[in-house]
Amino acid sequence: MKLIYKILPALVILVVLVFSNIITAETRTNYPEDDFQIKTFMSEQELENFILLKIKEAESNDQYWRFMETARSKESVQPLSASDGLEYSTTNIQVEGVDEADIIKIDGKYAYISSENKLHILKVYPAEKMEILSSTILDGRIQGLFVNDDRLIIFESSVSPIKPIYDSSRQEIIPPMDPQGVNLKIYDISKREAPFLLKELFLEGYYMNSRMIGEWIYAVVNQPVIYWIEDYQEVILPRIYVDDRIVKLPATEVHYSSESVDIPESYSIITAVNIQFEDVETEYKVLLTGYATNMYVSQKNMYITMPHGDWWHDKETTIIHGIAIQGSDIAFEASGVVPGRILNQFSMDEHKGFFRIATTNGRVMRGRETSSNNVYVLNENLEIVGLLENLAPGEQIYSARFMGDRCYLVTFKKVDPLFTIDLSFPENPKILGKLKIPGYSDYLHPYDEDHVIGIGKETIEAEEGDFAWYQGLKISLFDVSNVKNPREVDKLIIGDRGTDSPALRDHHSILFDRDRNLLVIPILEAEIFEEKYREDVSPSTHGDFVFQGVYVIYIDPNIGFATKGRITHLNNFEELLKTGYYFNSEYEIKRSFYIENVLYTVSDQMIKSNNLTNLSKISELRLTN
Repeated sequence: MKLIYKILPALVILVVLVFSNIITAETRTNYPEDDFQIKTFMSEQELENFILLKIKEAESNDQYWRFMETARSKESVQPLSASDGLEYSTTNIQVEGVDEADIIKIDGKYAYISSENKLHILKVYPAEKMEILSSTILDGRIQGLFVNDDRLIIFESSVSPIKPIYDSSRQEIIPPMDPQGVNLKIYDISKREAPFLLKELFLEGYYMNSRMIGEWIYAVVNQPVIYWIEDYQEVILPRIYVDDRIVKLPATEVHYSSESVDIPESYSIITAVNIQFEDVETEYKVLLTGYATNMYVSQKNMYITMPHGDWWHDKETTIIHGIAIQGSDIAFEASGVVPGRILNQFSMDEHKGFFRIATTNGRVMRGRETSSNNVYVLNENLEIVGLLENLAPGEQIYSARFMGDRCYLVTFKKVDPLFTIDLSFPENPKILGKLKIPGYSDYLHPYDEDHVIGIGKETIEAEEGDFAWYQGLKISLFDVSNVKNPREVDKLIIGDRGTDSPALRDHHSILFDRDRNLLVIPILEAEIFEEKYREDVSPSTHGDFVFQGVYVIYIDPNIGFATKGRITHLNNFEELLKTGYYFNSEYEIKRSFYIENVLYTVSDQMIKSNNLTNLSKISELRLTN
């Protein structure tokens, strides 16, 4: 990226080719014309004046009252080389070489499993001799793990170790008053029976996300700019707590854009931590922003996004900050803005020097459908150079996946349009084809260049309105080899209305291996027993829970899907029938992984191993007494 911090003027954005399904020049979106230049403050006083002025300017705005409610609220925290050449699965991630934190990690013979505030290190191979090597209880809930050789990294929710100060001149307690934060802890696990804490730093604020590239951890937290005690307010400089000392980050190093911030709600603190060498200084960079909500990270760049504008009046935009990362070097390179809001990290991608992003404008509400969907291509300066707009009016994006020069987009209201989009010419993206089928996909996963897996819900169109009733879990296999005519070559429907899976919300829960034609998904299955009802069963009827565990599925483009079997940690399914619409159990399987020809499933209370060929049970181990 070049050090040019401005969004492309609206006049240039409007010079695009008109596609039959694209918004026309007469009805095209009015783009914001703000100058998104990134600046820094000259002093602490300038920073404080800027924040207070922005808050004052917003007092007549509805957004101000939302900010006041958020700022005053307090979120309590309850205390709470190993492979030996083995073939094993790893965390399902978005970008190769960029690891993502998860609740379990595998490095061959060993598994690192977190549950609430407990960390278990297990020897899991060979499966017949599984054993717990160590268990560690932390004060806060574990939010994610990384493993790198003989280093284990934990993100633990916590309260600030920075103590309140009593100001006698004002007879006030000066913040913080136990603000929310996250501890980043680095353990030496060369002796897995006795993990040793090497380094710890406290990041004040709300943990947003993190990535690991090589020996570097990059974490982002949102830190409030103001602490409130009754009617007293204090502007706080960004700070961290490292090895028993407070490090205040000076105002002169706080980056901001006055045009991109209606109310400066938080600092976004980007932290780079070396996990192999303790004497390497931790690096920090700070943005004064609204709350960052999503991030996409390639091996060289990080993109942080935050919502901006007014959702209720269909005037929302997404602000994007591009940050170059290499080791300890963190450099703000460019900022930009696109119309609409994004769904999640899979709505973003970087490819051949371009940043691509999919957004939804407006709302999908009965009686007021104002939504439409868009794909934007931005250059290295985060200026829009190509766009598709007004896709599937009245619907919203349910899943997106960028794969090389293509984008696959699923929108939904009553049926599932799967769009195939060509991005090989960044300045002129084109819709190549679309497929409309019942149901929708919450998550898209590449099988190969010509096939995409979709995981979502089957649906039935409602007779009484312009919507559809969700039914059972639906797994689709799409053939996109003919991009102008994508096909659903097979589908697998599991359960009835009420069936659920963490895979619909968290891609880390999915185990997929193309070489083994293997797909493993945790599922809470509901079934409708028609004999319970005197009349025909309505599409709105919720089934009774009958199973929780994983479905082990064989997948082949030439054959389709075949269910190999199911694995559960629950012994008594009769208890499931009594849980109503909600289910909670310590034996709910959340993750699965394989080592060689053994499939392992993990719940909060148990790890079980099964033969991957015939799913016969090998062993099980309880994680707590």
